[in-house]
This record gives sequence, structure tokens and C-alpha cells, in this order.
Amino acid sequence: MTTHPPQQQSRPVGHTPTPPRPAERPSRTVGPLLIVSTVAVGLMAGLFFAFNVSVMPGLNHTDERTFATAMQNFNSEIDGNGLFGLVFTGALLAAGAATVIEYRRGRRAVALWAGLATVLYLVVLLVTFTVNIPLNNELADLGNPAKAHDFSVIDKFKTTWESTNILRTLLNTAALGCMAQAVRLNGRAQAMLHGH
Repeated sequence: MTTHPPQQQSRPVGHTPTPPRPAERPSRTVGPLLIVSTVAVGLMAGLFFAFNVSVMPGLNHTDERTFATAMQNFNSEIDGNGLFGLVFTGALLAAGAATVIEYRRGRRAVALWAGLATVLYLVVLLVTFTVNIPLNNELADLGNPAKAHDFSVIDKFKTTWESTNILRTLLNTAALGCMAQAVRLNGRAQAMLHGH
């Protein structure tokens, strides 16, 4: 009696594996993550916007010593504020976690918008750590503005710092729009699942 080896079923040329089907069970984690990230990104956008339209224009009408003193105080308060640190980093962590979870669950539309928000916010962090924070540190190194004589760093604030802060505001606002779309799509998907 002859035995034949099992034949492997051939796949047609150009066949690509089908993407995973979206998970049928609603996630209890993604919704809160999206909400937390949306609120955090919105708070950061509001903070940067406030500097653009009120803080910096107001300081530009003061003398250099007043400008330096005020900015040093602003930076000191923000650096030592735990709530700010939580919002600043939490926006990225929550958006990134939601992106990964939704991608693995096969919900690519939500993952796409949350992922775009994550990338935009990463650019905000990059600008902050490479431009704004070094300028803040340079201003802190000025020491007591009442005893300082070289205020050249103020010119950098009125040009570079303000320009990059406008960029951060725009990027944060775009990230906020992406997160809002992710929340909307997630809510619609949840409603459809519960409807079935």
C-alpha cells in the first residue's frame, strides 16, 4: 500500500493575508484612555494659546528686567507643578496606549486618528525639549534680573521662543482634532456593537 505525502494547498499568486477582523467585544479601556488624552491635549493647547494671546504680548510692553523676572517665575511654577507634569506626559501616554490597543484589536480607523494625535504631540515634545526648555534654562542662568546687565536672551524669547510656541499651539490643536475624531469613531463603533 503506497502512501502519498499530504499536498499543500497552493495560494494564488499575489495573495495577501486578510487583515484581522475588528474585535466584537467593546473595550473598557480604550474609551477612558481616549477621553483622558483628549482632555490633556486640550489643556496643553489652551496653555500654549494663552501664552500666545495674552502672556507674551503683555510682557512685550514691559522693560527687560520685568520680562525676565516674570518669565523666570512662570517657568519655576510650571517646573515644580506635579499636575502640569501629569497632564504634559499623560497626554502622550494615554494616546499612545489607545493607539496600540485599537490597532491590535483591528480597529484601524480609531488607531489611525489616535496615532496621528500621538505623532503630532511627539513633535510638540521635541520642539519643547530642543528649543523652549533650553531657552528657559538660559533665562534662569541670568540670575537675579535686578542685578543683570546682559539681556540678549530676551531677544531670543521675543523671536524664537514665541515662534515655536505658536507652532506648539498649532500642533496641539491639530492633535486635539485628531483625538476628537478618534473619540467620535470609537463611540460610534461602541453604539453599533451594543445595538447588535
